[in-house]
Amino acid sequence: MGFLHTCYRITDIDRSVAFYETLGFVEISRMPIREEAINVFMNIPGDGDKPKLELTYNFGVDSYEMGTGYNHIAIGAADLDATLVRLADQGIEPEKPPYRVREGGSRLCFVRDPDGYRIELIEMAQ
Repeated sequence: MGFLHTCYRITDIDRSVAFYETLGFVEISRMPIREEAINVFMNIPGDGDKPKLELTYNFGVDSYEMGTGYNHIAIGAADLDATLVRLADQGIEPEKPPYRVREGGSRLCFVRDPDGYRIELIEMAQ
C-alpha cells in the first residue's frame, strides 16, 4: 500500500491549473474519460515521478457541494511570503495572516483554490 494522489473535482481547468502552478505544481498530462470528463494530472518537481494531484473536470457540471468532512491538503513552501505575493497577483488572499501553531513551529496559513478547497501552506525550513 502507498499513497498515490488526491483528486478534486473542478469547474474551470485553466483557472485551477494556473492556481496550482502558482503553488509550484506542473501539469504532467491530461486524460479524457470518454465524453464525460478530463483528468489533469499535476505534480511538484522533485516529488517523485507520479502525479500527486488529479483535477477532474466533468463536462456540464458548474458547481459541487463540499462535504463537512473535508478540511485541507498541505503543501510545503520554501518562502511563504513569496508564495502569498504570487497568489495575491491572482486575487487570492490567505484566510488570515501567516502564524505559528506553537512557539518555534513552522509559519503557515490557509488559502482556497478557485473551487473553494482549502490548502494549507507550510513554510519549510531551508
